[in-house]
Amino acid sequence: MALTGREFIIATVITPVPSEVAHKAAARTVDAVTVYGKGQVEVRVLDGVTVEFAAGRYTAIMGPSGSGKSALLHCAAGLDALTSGQAFIGDADLSTLDDHQLTILRRDHVGFVFQAFNLVPTITAAENITLPLLLAGRRGNQAWIAKIIDTTGIGDRLEHRPSELPGGQQQRVAVARALASRPEIIFADEPTGNLDSRAGAEVLGFMRQGWTRWARPS
Repeated sequence: MALTGREFIIATVITPVPSEVAHKAAARTVDAVTVYGKGQVEVRVLDGVTVEFAAGRYTAIMGPSGSGKSALLHCAAGLDALTSGQAFIGDADLSTLDDHQLTILRRDHVGFVFQAFNLVPTITAAENITLPLLLAGRRGNQAWIAKIIDTTGIGDRLEHRPSELPGGQQQRVAVARALASRPEIIFADEPTGNLDSRAGAEVLGFMRQGWTRWARPS
């Protein structure tokens, strides 16, 4: 199905999911408004967007550059605040959380693949992948992390720093980092933009598999 926003389209791939998550929302927005600037330079990036991202589903936001896709992702993930309206991750209303609570929520429950990678330049690829886990004081599921590394094809580049990797390799590290903690929801801003078609298809296919809450390791 597809929901048409002001300038973008939100399309959800219907895939089989367990009954316990079939009707749950992993994230949603209600009358989301984002405004940049004031007066004559005011830009209304999001204009009353209400959308629900169902748990266990794979959803794509499509539209031209500048249509508000990244703004919606950033606000839904709690990285940016809305001008008005509400954003929820699970049952948590992001507007009611302080900075510390929001940081913990994002760290423990959300994965994000940034368009500009946002890797830490002073540490290795391996350390970038496990950094969110280390900050949370966890080792993570090592078998899962090994599978991610194998699927993204970066096993031979783990000791390199980001500056020593081409853009495509940095993209793979960023995707691996987002998946490593097996979060309840992953937001990905053009996650395959620097990958060839085959590698992109492999990463997208992998992201569609078992990283939702019901498949997380105990």
